[in-house]
Amino acid sequence: MSHRADVNDLLEDPGMERRQQQKAWNWYDFANSAFYTTVQTALFGPYMIAVAGKAAGCEGTENCTKTVNLLGFDVAAGGLPPLLLTIATLISFFVLPVVGAFVDRSRSKKRNMATFAWVGSAFAALIFFMKDDNWQIGAIGFVGAVVMAGCSLVAYYAILVDISSEEERDAVSSRGWAFGYIGGGLLLLINFVVVLAPGLFGIDKGMAARICLLSAAVWWAGFTFIPFFKLKDYPALESAKEGSIYDRSFGQLFRTLKHARAYPMTLLFLAAYLFYNDGIQTVIGSASTYGAEELDIPLTVLFAAILMIQFMAFFGAIFFGKFAQKHGSYKPIFYGIFGWMIIVVLAVFLPKATEDNKLIPIVLFLGIGVLIAMVMGGTQALSRSFFSLLIPRGSEGEYFGLYNAVERTSWLGNGLFWLMFTLTGSYRPAIFAIVLFFALGALFMWRLDAVRGIREAGNAVPAGMAKAAS
Repeated sequence: MSHRADVNDLLEDPGMERRQQQKAWNWYDFANSAFYTTVQTALFGPYMIAVAGKAAGCEGTENCTKTVNLLGFDVAAGGLPPLLLTIATLISFFVLPVVGAFVDRSRSKKRNMATFAWVGSAFAALIFFMKDDNWQIGAIGFVGAVVMAGCSLVAYYAILVDISSEEERDAVSSRGWAFGYIGGGLLLLINFVVVLAPGLFGIDKGMAARICLLSAAVWWAGFTFIPFFKLKDYPALESAKEGSIYDRSFGQLFRTLKHARAYPMTLLFLAAYLFYNDGIQTVIGSASTYGAEELDIPLTVLFAAILMIQFMAFFGAIFFGKFAQKHGSYKPIFYGIFGWMIIVVLAVFLPKATEDNKLIPIVLFLGIGVLIAMVMGGTQALSRSFFSLLIPRGSEGEYFGLYNAVERTSWLGNGLFWLMFTLTGSYRPAIFAIVLFFALGALFMWRLDAVRGIREAGNAVPAGMAKAAS
């Protein structure tokens, strides 16, 4: 089903074909978002803590600080999910740039995207077999799925540059994120019913959680077939066709790192993104754990909050995309970082739900969810499109390999979160420590000259950003 297309012809065509390719591209956001919402954000953390807590001997207690053995080290069961995410991200940090260099020289970016997605969904399916006190197979499945998801996104993001012009980039990226929020939210809504009413299906709560975790793997694999069959293949640039593909992948990686100093604004944005995205991913990844373990928020409310965030973020992504078309993507990202800082500080002071006082903590928790939804869509979608303007044509895979090493997962943030919980036995100081990452991200973004960076990369400056900078 693979068919070839010329990038220049597509970008010069303002008509139906280019829009159809952009719509086909959106479907992979729809597919993979199920893994991030159902597994990484909603269910994996609490379920892993329950299973690992049983193995550690603290079943039924909150904030489990008893340990399990992970690779020869004693790890608090309550801090296991963020530590596993840290391990996955460290692996990704070394793997994804090499994958990106491979993608740049591949004959089929969409095949790379789909293959990594299907392998990742197979890893995610392993989590289904995590039960009783057998947490290890879930750890393997989760880490493998996170790494493979990152590999698939390298190819997916590289395709964005093939199917959209600089002027379109913010809008196309925002529509993709918005479509992803809908996909992730729809499956989570279904799983919401299964987890809260397992008796309707003749199963217990443990089996309900396992089936929902498995559903995300099936959803991810199944909907990936749509972009795989509908997207066209775009050839690599002529300058990237010498030597074996494996030699070029590893060799070009080192050449890219060596010459990256020619793009100082690109490197400055990567530094900013490393920190503020670490903060975003840590907040998203630990939200359900923080709500359940520290605030005693009922499971029904946690699910409702996550669903609300998913569907409201759809509108946030669209709004920020339209704002960026008029004013450029730099300012919305910069202001969004400060929005995240406010959210984290407010979350630290949320009261704990008690038998005598449940309503106020729940209302405040949902209010924080509204704020997260407003800034999440904008900062994530526009970061992707803004970075695409800062990279030289023909090296999208390599640079998005570096970008994806910190895009969906975080290692510094989750590592600090795990360390603070281990030292204090509380998730509040762990959450508060994440403010540092947003502050550093904002500092680097403040020093960044967006127009200069885009021009240094050889790309056209979108009209809105040029106007905002003048």
